[in-house]
Amino acid sequence: MKEIKKFIRVGVDYFMLSQQPLSSGDSINITAKWSKQTIIDDFGKEVIKDIKKYEGFCILPSNIDYKKEINNYYNRYEQLSYKIETNGNYDTIVFFLKHIFREQYEIGLDYLTILWKKPSQILPILCLVSSERNTGKTTFLNLLKLIFEGNMTINKNEDFRGRFNNDWASKIIIAIDEVLLDRKEDSERIKNLSTSNHYKSEGKGVDKVEIEFFGKFILCSNNEENFIKTDDKEIRYWVRKILPFETENPNLLGKMKDEIPSFAGFLTNREITTKHTTRMWFTKEQIHTKALDVLVKGNQTTIEKEIEDLVIELFEVFNVDQLCFAPIDLVEELNKVNIKVSRNYVGKILREHFKLEQKNSSYNLYRLESSRNGYVNSKLDFTSRIGRFYTFKRADFIKNVDLLTNDEISNKISG
Repeated sequence: MKEIKKFIRVGVDYFMLSQQPLSSGDSINITAKWSKQTIIDDFGKEVIKDIKKYEGFCILPSNIDYKKEINNYYNRYEQLSYKIETNGNYDTIVFFLKHIFREQYEIGLDYLTILWKKPSQILPILCLVSSERNTGKTTFLNLLKLIFEGNMTINKNEDFRGRFNNDWASKIIIAIDEVLLDRKEDSERIKNLSTSNHYKSEGKGVDKVEIEFFGKFILCSNNEENFIKTDDKEIRYWVRKILPFETENPNLLGKMKDEIPSFAGFLTNREITTKHTTRMWFTKEQIHTKALDVLVKGNQTTIEKEIEDLVIELFEVFNVDQLCFAPIDLVEELNKVNIKVSRNYVGKILREHFKLEQKNSSYNLYRLESSRNGYVNSKLDFTSRIGRFYTFKRADFIKNVDLLTNDEISNKISG
């Protein structure tokens, strides 16, 4: 009976395999739990013996050498509906990817090639951001959805924050569009999952089950400055600011859809050019962008920004390799710009945000003369003090500038 092929038994439970239609005209594969009695009521008791039986579910992602059954386990990674073509045109996809990745185009191709050929490999959290319209951020998600089909899901913020996760925990790509995960626990969850090999999947009315986790996160946001919590020590985020297209092409996605079999063939045969040097494949330097700096800056509080601006200004004026401050020194500097803050809170910022360690000895305190209008550079000054202080290193704030010695600084001040 043809209809009975829609059903499988996994362990002691029965499931129906079906295709759920979408408003776009496409459909997604659904594995829905079904009762044995309902199957008997619909098709008769005799059909039960003909239902294919599996010992359990597994997730073994593969886009090239796919297997639905592995050692009598049912693979929840879905087989792609299209055939890979070794010849054919994919110029529109290349045009689009060059728009998305620009100066990092080759790294972008490596990212997609790894996703395609090594889907179990851990990868950075790719973030596409722009406050402008007609950039192609959502189109990029839709393109990947066409390539990876049911093995990718596009969610909203509440889907990720929700208790139940069985609808996305088994996917190879977990995209969140219009993301705003500005709580610390959101960021920690994504960071932990991005490097995790296992995760507990939970559905409504279903017990938690530990599964292998291969998910890669892709975040899209119109908020460039603080769509997620991060700091300057973070190495997991690859943030790209996407510029708008000069002209809008309403048929862009349709043209790319026709090219997917050929593009899949290109990825299948393409060699990865970037060496595998970290657990997320790419180094921090390879995926660093100005957009990441904007995100880190946007996560700073007003006090953190004022301290950083002060430190950068002093580095530029005095041209030394390090600056030292006790918390009370910075309290005095912040008071000059009408920011009232306690010494203990400044110390907490230096430890937790700037990741500095406290020392107890003599140190040179560099400062600029202040006026009613703010800082002026008419007088340079530094004094020797003794106490508990924190050290800022120039290399963490300003790059590639020759440094002056302390004697040169003294000469500059006296001159």
